[in-house]
Amino acid sequence: MLRLAAQTLRHRTGGFLATFVALAAGVTVLMTCALLVESGWRHQGDPHRYGAAVAVVADRDLTVDGPTVLGETERTTVLLPERGSVPERVAGDLADVHGVHRAVGDRRLVVTTTAAPELPTTGHGWSSTALAPYRLVSGRPPRSDGEIAVDARLAGPTGLAPGATTEVVTGGVSRTYEVSGVVDADGTAGGRAPLFFTDARAAALDPHPGRYDAVGVLTAPDADRDAVLAEVRRIADAAGATAYTGDDRGLAAEPESAAARSLALGAGAAFAGYAAAVVGFVVAGTVGLSVRHRRRDLALLRAVAATPGQVRAMLLAEAGLLALLAGAVGVPAGLLAARQVRDALVTRGFLPDDFAVRGGALSAAAVVVTVAVIALLSAWTAALRVTRIRPTEALGEAAVERATGGRARLVCGLACVAGALSLTVLTGATDGQTALGAAMGMLYLFVLGVALLAPWINQAAARLLGPVLRTVWGDSGYLAAANLRANARGTVAVLTALVLSVGLGGTVWFLQDNLERQTVVQSREGVLAQYVLTSGTGLPASAVAEARRVPGVIAATGVRRTSVVVPDRLEPQTVPAQGIDPLGADRTLDLRVRSGSLDALREGTVAVSTARADAAGWRLGDRARLWLGDGTPVTLRVVALYERGWGFGDVTLHRRTLDGHTVTGLDDRVLIRTAPDADAEAALAELARRHPGGQVTDTARLTGELAEDVAVSGWLNKMLVTVLVGYAVLAAADTLVMAALARTRELSLLRLVGVTRGQVKRMVHAEQAGLLGVALLIGAAIAAVTLTTVVRAVTGAAVPHVPATGWATLLGGTAALALLATVLPVARILRTAPVEGMGVRE
Repeated sequence: MLRLAAQTLRHRTGGFLATFVALAAGVTVLMTCALLVESGWRHQGDPHRYGAAVAVVADRDLTVDGPTVLGETERTTVLLPERGSVPERVAGDLADVHGVHRAVGDRRLVVTTTAAPELPTTGHGWSSTALAPYRLVSGRPPRSDGEIAVDARLAGPTGLAPGATTEVVTGGVSRTYEVSGVVDADGTAGGRAPLFFTDARAAALDPHPGRYDAVGVLTAPDADRDAVLAEVRRIADAAGATAYTGDDRGLAAEPESAAARSLALGAGAAFAGYAAAVVGFVVAGTVGLSVRHRRRDLALLRAVAATPGQVRAMLLAEAGLLALLAGAVGVPAGLLAARQVRDALVTRGFLPDDFAVRGGALSAAAVVVTVAVIALLSAWTAALRVTRIRPTEALGEAAVERATGGRARLVCGLACVAGALSLTVLTGATDGQTALGAAMGMLYLFVLGVALLAPWINQAAARLLGPVLRTVWGDSGYLAAANLRANARGTVAVLTALVLSVGLGGTVWFLQDNLERQTVVQSREGVLAQYVLTSGTGLPASAVAEARRVPGVIAATGVRRTSVVVPDRLEPQTVPAQGIDPLGADRTLDLRVRSGSLDALREGTVAVSTARADAAGWRLGDRARLWLGDGTPVTLRVVALYERGWGFGDVTLHRRTLDGHTVTGLDDRVLIRTAPDADAEAALAELARRHPGGQVTDTARLTGELAEDVAVSGWLNKMLVTVLVGYAVLAAADTLVMAALARTRELSLLRLVGVTRGQVKRMVHAEQAGLLGVALLIGAAIAAVTLTTVVRAVTGAAVPHVPATGWATLLGGTAALALLATVLPVARILRTAPVEGMGVRE
């Protein structure tokens, strides 16, 4: 069978080209996704910062107990957005472990040097040099609060040497330090360039008093490593932290690596799931259509005594060989695409520079097997009907087939539509990622339902459109309506591909537009202040008090951006939050409070967006349990519910609630409102000069910057959607070309019985207009239902925002491509003499 399948592929290259394109493109898309997941799984960051430590105890994630299902409690682990810390006593407990030579607490301070402001830098205490280990290249360790030692990577480009001075900004304040020494780790330490204060100075500058960012464990030469690690893990578990060993130490050294790993795993897996569903639709439709177009050949094989098993084996062998050829092309293309995606993600700040595309063998094997299984199942399903009939009826069955499917197909199609409609209820009752997941499930169920019900849809549409087609195209329209009715089952794959293209693009692309629009609009309308004070290094709490003392200023509000972890019906969610001083906040911010008041915001209280409150089941006055960004659990009383959660975050806290629980401990901005007749610009400019990197701008510019940030964050989703929609559109065009080329004998017969070339063209145009109109109408309806439901659930907007140019591009582009993919092949067919066309194989 393999030899026969290979000969068939060699002599029917054109017929199998469309199937090969669909398979190869599917392998490429899935390979890119799989590589992103595998690279994220293998990414461990740079462990050399803790190269001398056998273990590092740190708190980088949070495990939350979820609902109990069948007696089992589901647990979800989320990455801490503000990087957790461990109590100082943990270092003492670890130092007392038998076999431990030393337990060194490491503080990680956010610092910027004026000598090299573009070089990522972190501050540490001198004792942490033992963890790399670092060695002195020149000079001596810092001995006073006014001295620092710098890394060679920082000293080299700037010329800093022992005795030189430099400005270091930390805690929102710039101070002058003398360089006491230069250190190096023999070129093995990667990541950010460190500078070292005295341990006492680092402790004074740390916004997390009494805590370390991490504790590194150094063992004695004769220590029992396994026994030490077991005790270290026990102490770490008791402190609610994690003991990182081996390459995992890089996740403790560079928390950005953990975030990059989480992004790559999450985005790659989610996109792979969506892509696998789309590839499944496309490959199944293309392979099935390819088999259907060869029904005369297969019927002839059955008539000359080929057994059903032999025919099925041949078709499976063909599908398997095509899948292997597609893998040979798609796997290298996926490797190249994955590297380009990685570069784009690094350029836009989604991934760090040291993130690399790793692996490939595991991903390639999984992808090729997946696509091969889909192709084989599709070929098997398509071959069943041809091989189940008796040999004497095979040729007749090939000529005239049943227009619609069986009862099982009808029941399954109706069940899919019913399931999709039921998911609209689930989507409306949830929000966030849960709502998005339900919406995607709804979309795919709708498309699957259309694919199963397509024969009945096509027949009904042909009857309804028959008078219209006859009126517009005359006799050609009559023939077109008759063809649509008779070939209702043959155009299933075409209808499905077109509906998938419009439904997927119209849902996911415009959903991202709506999220971006809601964020920008709410921010613009909710900021009442005219000016904003910002600094790239952060602003201390004193900046608010200084702003309030400026003549003409009637209100100033410091805003500290963060994220918190909140419970949800299914699993905890990490949501954006802000900390503010409520004094005068009603003059600078309008969160559109619906119940309660921000005036009641104190330590121990919280204001929540209405969408988040509904998702978590909170009401005004309830005690809300959540986790701050560093994993600290808090229970706060809900004192206000507001609507503008997209523009300002789902959770608003008193600024003092966040003290000691954010990485920097600083405000991100100060919103300033002045009296209508006040001339305070000069005084505000002077205020900005008193803070390193400070500047005062109007709030309109702040909204513009937010729009750019939102567009960048939405770029990833739009890129993924573009790939999926592009693949679906390619499949639609592929299917249309296959369907058109398979009509050579049919169109030649029409011309032999007297139908002119012009009438044939008009007939094809009428058929395409009818089929395309039905597909666009159904796809647009599915997109409208899905988009409206999810936008209402996620943003609260009753009517989604859909730009006219966007719909015109989506529908017009799909229609143009569909027409082009039909008109060109038909024009080629009509250039063939009718007599020759009748002899062409299918």
